[in-house]
Amino acid sequence: MLTLYRPESIFSPRHIPSWLLFTFAAGAVNAAALLACQTYVTHVTGTVTRLGMEVVHLMPLLDFALVLSCFIGGAMLSGLLINGRAHQNKRPRFSVPLWISFSLVLFTAIAGHFGLLGVFGGPVIVPADFILLSILSFAMGLQNAAIATSTGLLVRTTHLTGPATDLGIHLAELMFSKDEALALAKRHAALRAGKIAAFAAGAAVTVPIAHRVEFLVFLMPASLMLLAIILSFLPENMRQEARARIEEMRHASRQRTGADVPGPVPAE
Repeated sequence: MLTLYRPESIFSPRHIPSWLLFTFAAGAVNAAALLACQTYVTHVTGTVTRLGMEVVHLMPLLDFALVLSCFIGGAMLSGLLINGRAHQNKRPRFSVPLWISFSLVLFTAIAGHFGLLGVFGGPVIVPADFILLSILSFAMGLQNAAIATSTGLLVRTTHLTGPATDLGIHLAELMFSKDEALALAKRHAALRAGKIAAFAAGAAVTVPIAHRVEFLVFLMPASLMLLAIILSFLPENMRQEARARIEEMRHASRQRTGADVPGPVPAE
């Protein structure tokens, strides 16, 4: 898998705020979706559970299958824009999935405000509510896959089962690790704990805002996603990171074989 950020960059003060902002935004989107139409949207576990529970009811079954498919489709599009292009010797578009995700969340705020996505908090209306859920699910699939790919699967931003598991593992490592391994375990544990707190904070902040502005609450996570993109995914930032990774790979190759090798295709 093609990655953009080196481990030391992932845990740097420059990029940690971005991962927390993306996670905060996902928590806000999840809470806003629940308030809007009584269904979570960012974590696939809940969607698959509802899919199983509705197995004897055709229309709800198809609706939840659509939401699940949209998340997978968003992740797939992200993979095509990054790894797919790299396999074709084209520049991987690390930031494009995130710009699309931001645009979709922004769209839900505007379209919902003008009555195109049903009634906020009212009875579940098909298909309006599931159009909203599908759009948000696609957006979160894009975001999660783009961040996961960029960080070599070290950072996920839309769900907490994996991060909570990782937190437990790294907390255990704190009890027996030493020196560099101990420092690394501390960084991993701090990041996972920060993400759990950020996700919860995103949900907490969303509730009072949503009661006042309804669909316009989606402007908040959209704004935070935009800030995170600016912090870590502007073209110049990615070019610097790509050049550093290329030089790192060439240095490692020289040490192993004494020969230089071409690096990966730089990011846009």
